[in-house]
Amino acid sequence: MEKSGAGFTLIELIIVIALISIFIAGAIAVLDPLAQIQKANDARRKSDLTQIQKALESHYDDFQKYPLSSGSPNYQIQYPDGASLSWGSQFSIYMNKLPQDPKSNRRYIYFVSSNRQSYWLYASLERGAKDPSACNGECASISSNGITANACSSPGGSLACNYALSSSNVSP
Repeated sequence: MEKSGAGFTLIELIIVIALISIFIAGAIAVLDPLAQIQKANDARRKSDLTQIQKALESHYDDFQKYPLSSGSPNYQIQYPDGASLSWGSQFSIYMNKLPQDPKSNRRYIYFVSSNRQSYWLYASLERGAKDPSACNGECASISSNGITANACSSPGGSLACNYALSSSNVSP
């Protein structure tokens, strides 16, 4: 009886495993899962600020002024009685839940002018300058009641805010 050569040799198996490994490594490099997660988080931040912007405009329609800002260090929306709204809490009749940043070490910033006729909303995008809608160093600096907010460096915080929305009568 003769042995038939129906199986794979060790060299053939090693070559196939090496080719599959190269293919998987190439797929991971092309897809870049970390960048995809960052894109998703940034898209959520932009959507959150747009939702907050709509709620602020509804508030303006009702009262002809925007809500107060708590100022440094939290820069949250504030009720007339002085109570600050935490990000993630209910915003009266305007929103079931005030959005909060998807990452716990980041936060949104709300800043209103002293006459409450304009506001700015800031967020820190994870992709930074890679995002086409980021400020990229050309950010507005605003000041009211001795408080200065800058879209390129969050007031009271260490993370740079590189994305901004504002009321229609000012530019972010």
